[in-house]
Amino acid sequence: MGLEFLRRMDWLGAARSRGYLRLLAALNVVMLSVLVLTSTRGIDRNGYLLGSDFLSFWTVGNMLQAGSDPYDGAAHAAAQRVFFASDAGYTAFFYPPSFLPFCLPLGWLGYFPALCAWLLATGAAYGVALRRWWRAAGANLPFWVAVFAFPAVPIVITHGQTSFLVAGLLGLGTILVRQRPILAGLLMGLATIKPQLGILVPLALLLTGEWKVIGAAAAGSIGLAAISTLAFGTDSWAGWIEASGRAQDAMVSGAVGYGKMVSTFAALKLLKAPSIIAYAGQILVSFAVVALLVKAAWKKAWRFDLAALTLAGSPLVTPFVLDYDMVLLAFPLLWLTGEGVRKGFLDWERLAILAAFAAAAFARPLAMNLGIPIMPAAIAGLFLAVWRRNVLTPPSSDARMRSASP
Repeated sequence: MGLEFLRRMDWLGAARSRGYLRLLAALNVVMLSVLVLTSTRGIDRNGYLLGSDFLSFWTVGNMLQAGSDPYDGAAHAAAQRVFFASDAGYTAFFYPPSFLPFCLPLGWLGYFPALCAWLLATGAAYGVALRRWWRAAGANLPFWVAVFAFPAVPIVITHGQTSFLVAGLLGLGTILVRQRPILAGLLMGLATIKPQLGILVPLALLLTGEWKVIGAAAAGSIGLAAISTLAFGTDSWAGWIEASGRAQDAMVSGAVGYGKMVSTFAALKLLKAPSIIAYAGQILVSFAVVALLVKAAWKKAWRFDLAALTLAGSPLVTPFVLDYDMVLLAFPLLWLTGEGVRKGFLDWERLAILAAFAAAAFARPLAMNLGIPIMPAAIAGLFLAVWRRNVLTPPSSDARMRSASP
């Protein structure tokens, strides 16, 4: 018992894991169903609008249709309150102009039809990416059960957030690097709509010399920016830069809510550290992650395990990351589980997988009610487990072949 119980966790075998996943998936589906069925005109019993954060994107779509400036904070807030006014304030819009083409069609529909279309489209993109990783990893888990059991998934659905889309673009892009480099790069270029989640990807591509992918990613991001500029004007970029300053102030002041964020910076702020200490802690963690990634990728080719390591480390190197962004961790979780199933789990690996998988369900309640930030440690544990597996037990040739297969 004790440490030995956690070190090996032999009790968490395949059959028991599948049983737990089925139970969690059923609970998540029931929870979402109850949330919708007990709502009144789209307002849940706690007074929140269904898909609360989506209101920001839908409002931007309506503002673009009307020729208004979505980066005018006062106008954006006023436009939101025409549809729904909340005592908790309003949902700001800090995304770059590259995201505006994604918002424009949302204004063609009413709020709830647009929310459904958004979740279906972005959820499909996420599902396609996960399916590729699931097949490549060979994790021996029921696919849809594992997807709906992941606690981060209902968080994205209830917020109507962009996380399915960004995670899907990054997940599919990173697994297609060797097989479809141009497509992979274009997908990564589109993921710049939320640039802080893809910080490590260019570094990993540079270290492995994937110049074709890098070129396609640059073309994709520049092309998307050009389309946005032609459609909405150069003033949109000036508006975004100004809005980015407001985003920085909101992050430091806690307006977003340190309990909702899962970065090292937010964890230290939640523990009452001064901003300079919080920034210093974030920088130290970021440098450590970069150093370990460099060690794993230096003078090596792009591999499936390196893709998993890059995505596992991505949430650790940005101060502005929230719990719904943890759907990105599904990709390294699948890879690490597959490696353990085929080759045997290393000490502490099952604990790292379980902690990263389950933490999203408890991170916000513990942080907001008790001031205890658990998510950064869970992400770091997963990253270190993926790194150790990457460095100590390189993938076999059959695993590399699976990562390249359709």
